[in-house]
Amino acid sequence: MYLDAFSDNSFETNCWLIGADGTDDAVVVDPGFSPERVRALLAAAGRTPVAVLATHGHFDHIGAAAEMCGDDLPLYIHEADVLALSDPEAWGAGYEAPPVPVKDVRTVVDGDVLAFAGFRIEVMHTPGHTPGSVCYRTDGWVLSGDLVFAGAIGRSDFPNSDPAAMRLSLRRFLTLPDELPVLPGHGPRTTVGRERLRNPFLVGL
Repeated sequence: MYLDAFSDNSFETNCWLIGADGTDDAVVVDPGFSPERVRALLAAAGRTPVAVLATHGHFDHIGAAAEMCGDDLPLYIHEADVLALSDPEAWGAGYEAPPVPVKDVRTVVDGDVLAFAGFRIEVMHTPGHTPGSVCYRTDGWVLSGDLVFAGAIGRSDFPNSDPAAMRLSLRRFLTLPDELPVLPGHGPRTTVGRERLRNPFLVGL
């Protein structure tokens, strides 16, 4: 499997680049910054991007999506966060950010299955951090966005966050297999089992 992450930005946001063996395709997840450097990583690996996925609508995860997608690539984002692309202020994130004018936006909902870069990718709606936060899950990994990090969880105190929904989403995360690798929106990789045992925000859920 091809797996790389670009996190050289002031938010230390992970932009994940993923592709299965047996294909030259790749998906780009959460391109917040430096699309030209992301493209350079893909080119060095001999990979061609075929889709861009957003775990949620915060600017540090979608800020470079328009440049990354250009005229050809679709962006997949949950329907509850799609307003973040065109009107971040009305979307209610509580911070100033410019619009992200992606040309081909495709909305997803819980249970959708996407097929890209040799993977079958299930959409898990995990609101709380934002209304449309999602995890993307395959049999080999889960992209947790800003739901769960190694030893921490995402914030739920933004104007459009929902702490009660966050707790339910965290409980849903804990239904995943312990051995499943977790690729978070910030920080190092982990596993579901490691977070179940060591993450102080998950103990007792």
